[in-house]
Amino acid sequence: MGEEEEKFDGMLLAMAQQHEGGVQELVNTFFGFLRRKTDFFTGANVGAPEKLVHESFSHHNKLAQKAHREKLAKQEKEHREKTERAAKLAKEEERKKKKPEENEPKIKELTDEEAEKLQSEIDQKKVEEKKKNENASMKNTENPSKETDAKGSDSEGEEDEKDKDKLKPNSGNGADLPNYRWTQTLSEVDLLVPFDVSFRLKGKDVGVDIQRRHLKVGLKGHPPVIDCDMYNEVKVEESSWLIEDGKIITVHLEKINKMEWWSKIVTTDPELNTKKICPENSKLSDLDNETRGMVEKMMYDQRQKSMGLPTSEEQKKQDILQKFMAQHPEMDFSKAKFS
Repeated sequence: MGEEEEKFDGMLLAMAQQHEGGVQELVNTFFGFLRRKTDFFTGANVGAPEKLVHESFSHHNKLAQKAHREKLAKQEKEHREKTERAAKLAKEEERKKKKPEENEPKIKELTDEEAEKLQSEIDQKKVEEKKKNENASMKNTENPSKETDAKGSDSEGEEDEKDKDKLKPNSGNGADLPNYRWTQTLSEVDLLVPFDVSFRLKGKDVGVDIQRRHLKVGLKGHPPVIDCDMYNEVKVEESSWLIEDGKIITVHLEKINKMEWWSKIVTTDPELNTKKICPENSKLSDLDNETRGMVEKMMYDQRQKSMGLPTSEEQKKQDILQKFMAQHPEMDFSKAKFS
């Protein structure tokens, strides 16, 4: 049903852009066409055209109101989550500031007897620590391979040479940049652009233009903060923007390709290391079984590549080859090359 409805969107959008009078002028054009080129007003029983228009309006009004309520609920939920995260961070910062004060050593005068007892405990701890170190040294001498394995695992965790200059994802799998911050899931991108102004922003003060592959965000009369092509295409009709707290423009973008992570929001941004992205399990559980399977496969292949191991497809090819070799032991594969 969705694809059928969107079939004429391109043509209708082109028509709408030519009507400077807005929706009223566009509706008049539709009814003018029906009056001049069809028998819509005269070919049916009296009252039938009005009934048809009313039923159609009522149907689409219900759909629009439902979508609007869902959108507002989603935005309210996201705003609440952002507020909770901000409060949590503020609380954590406050706790960190208080912690050093709590940990400050308090001076206490000891009696000779207490000082002697304390010194005895310190000496005993030193003896125990020395024994532990000696035991650890003996174990390392007996099992040098463990140390080698540890070093090997460290080397596996090192980033590829080509990824060393890429940004590490923030907590929302996006990036914190000097002029804005963005986060993402597999299906959507959220952008926050703060403005240092002395007044509360209103819709007339800002300029936001969301196109299929281009994004522009800024204040009217000032150079835009963003005016560039995006990493990939978005659904314009499902994307939106709003002003938060009178100082921040938030832009919500719906991805067309819901099977990839963006390495940047616009082409001029520094590149993000998508191998470091950690999607929440709760998000995966929201997907249908088929999509979830594809996402998990993609995540598995991504992890395998980062560790220099074969992907699921490469492993499948190797398994088929091993099976074929087992079935034909008479054949010599020692000089064969496989890709």
